[in-house]
Amino acid sequence: MSGGSAVWSTAARAQLAARLLAVLGCVLTAEAQLTGVLDDCLCDIESIDDFNTFKIFPKIQKLQERDYFRYYKSKIPVGIKAGSSNKYSKAANNSKELEDCEQANKLGAVNSTLSNQSKEAFIDWARYDDSQDHFCELDDERSPDAQYVDLLLNPERYTGYKGPSAWRVWNSIYEENCFKPRSVYRPLNPLAPSRGGDDGESFYTWLEGLCLEKRVFYKLISGLHASINLHLCANYLLEETWGKPCWGPNVKEFTRRFDPIETKGEGPRRLKNLYFLYLIELRALSKVAPYFERSVVDLYTGNGHEDAESKALLLDIFRDTKSFHMHFDEKSMFAGDKKGAKSLKEEFRLHFKNISRIMDCVGCDKCRLWGKLQTQGLGTALKILFSEKEIQSLPEHSPSKGFQLTRQEIVALVNAFGRLSTSIRELQNFKVLLQQTR
Repeated sequence: MSGGSAVWSTAARAQLAARLLAVLGCVLTAEAQLTGVLDDCLCDIESIDDFNTFKIFPKIQKLQERDYFRYYKSKIPVGIKAGSSNKYSKAANNSKELEDCEQANKLGAVNSTLSNQSKEAFIDWARYDDSQDHFCELDDERSPDAQYVDLLLNPERYTGYKGPSAWRVWNSIYEENCFKPRSVYRPLNPLAPSRGGDDGESFYTWLEGLCLEKRVFYKLISGLHASINLHLCANYLLEETWGKPCWGPNVKEFTRRFDPIETKGEGPRRLKNLYFLYLIELRALSKVAPYFERSVVDLYTGNGHEDAESKALLLDIFRDTKSFHMHFDEKSMFAGDKKGAKSLKEEFRLHFKNISRIMDCVGCDKCRLWGKLQTQGLGTALKILFSEKEIQSLPEHSPSKGFQLTRQEIVALVNAFGRLSTSIRELQNFKVLLQQTR
């Protein structure tokens, strides 16, 4: 009996040690997979973390609070009505989905409250904007259904909008715009048929076979998706007491979406795409600086002192972006024959228009608001990267005809990058919380 007890004790100790190693391994695996140099560029994740934490994040947060950047013009729909006419959303077909829809309607409603002073200011802004020469498409900002929304009153966070309806929207974005054949399925796609033991190997074999430009496009969309999911995890409805919601980071939700074991390695890949997207938009900001450095460009709100302070802070951020020494080299894109490059650029533009159209079908007003804004911000970043020659030849003291940004594009560009900066920062917080939890 004593011998058996000794054997059992040794086995128990071994089992306990194995469990401890497994728990530690989860943390180490996550750390190991989200480190080092990113694919398709020469920048490492650690450099981005440090640069964002100490240079970008504090300043971009302040800039987003300025009047010029806190108001975004958007259509505020009554909601998406279920029906066969809308291929991106279908009627909730069970009680759980109906319950989720009710929560999403409550938490996802846009707060469209505006002071009379703000409404008067918007009329002045419209007069000023109309007096400028515009040589680019204004999307839906001139729609009679569009109105200014205070982004500070409508933070991006968990709204309860999830399940089949949300899956269908993102599935349409990937299927219709990422140059992907129907026979290739994204890993962990809940709407894809079962693929047996294929854990995404066929998808990544296909992806690596694409040209750089199309591979980059997929990574940008994947990075945007990851960033949005990260915001929802970081600002989750933890509890609601006496009608007052309590928001904060949800480690369980983050683990479900990004843990390397639970996602079969897909989570870290998606987070790396977030870093790649950050690099692309960072590069765009450094490239567009000459446009804003001209005296003819101002950030007009009617308050001369605040406008000057806003522009000074924006130019300070531009100086920081220029100081980053590991930028993505956009010259590696569209470097082939001119005809093919022009055609591919046009495909990019049309795909972003389609993604924006699909975002119109999101059945949560607040999710739609932030989805549209971040899509337009990314589209504006690519517009900048594709217009380097036009930006370099801008006149100093007169409006430009070769390249111009509208107020809507500027607000979207800054807030979209601000969201990415916040995502990188929140990711650091989750790493700390995971270590504490485990």
